[in-house]
Amino acid sequence: MSQHLSCPRFLIVMGVSGCGKTTVGRVLAERLGWDFYEGDDFHPPANIAKMSAGIALDDEARAPWLATLHDLIASSLAGYKPGVLTCSALRERYRQTLLAGNSGTDIVYLRGSYDLILARMTVRTGHYMKADLLKSQFEDLEEPAEALTVDAALPVDQIVEEIIRQMGRR
Repeated sequence: MSQHLSCPRFLIVMGVSGCGKTTVGRVLAERLGWDFYEGDDFHPPANIAKMSAGIALDDEARAPWLATLHDLIASSLAGYKPGVLTCSALRERYRQTLLAGNSGTDIVYLRGSYDLILARMTVRTGHYMKADLLKSQFEDLEEPAEALTVDAALPVDQIVEEIIRQMGRR
């Protein structure tokens, strides 16, 4: 079911690694008929190499990646192409970088407990982010005050329904 809105819209699905951003983002974008972007696909190779080696990224390493994602959102909004982007966006300043000048963009926060996310990460394969970096992700996490917040423990279809319900209230 495609949702047609009078103004361009963009959603950033955020949370710690393993919370379900990619799965939820893909299903949500498909449900809305919007474009989908996996934020991890925009990391430069040096960032992926660091994370693969178990090294958490610092702000200097994140800055060009966040700038690229900001520009992606801006160009999508300018082209009246609504989209869904997955991005950890753990700190408020990262979210502010993404949102700067991009009105019509909402944050969706997938909130999950450390134990839930750790259990998911220990069984997933083929991802460069290792479970031993999860502790640093929770340490960096600054929960957003202004977000559509959904429990990451819910089934994907329920999460998507809740996001759409909360969007309708804004």
